[in-house]
Amino acid sequence: MTAPKIAYKPVGLALGALSGMVAGAAFKRAWKFVEGQGDAPDATDEDRPWSQILLAAAIQGAIFAVVKASVERSGAVAVRRLTGTWPD
Repeated sequence: MTAPKIAYKPVGLALGALSGMVAGAAFKRAWKFVEGQGDAPDATDEDRPWSQILLAAAIQGAIFAVVKASVERSGAVAVRRLTGTWPD
């Protein structure tokens, strides 16, 4: 493993944690927009219909994937600018 790759590991972990927080906040806002209710349903929420559970899961998954990819890509671009090499 090269030095830039080793140096990127802690940065990648920090970016992953940050992206999780950003995605969680974005999902809460998106859910309020979609359903107008405060909390998204849990999979085991007995009082919510299947359609609402699956819609919440799909929205949450899409938001988390987009945020994660955006943050990871931005981090890799920053590493390339700083070191001249692309982290793997």
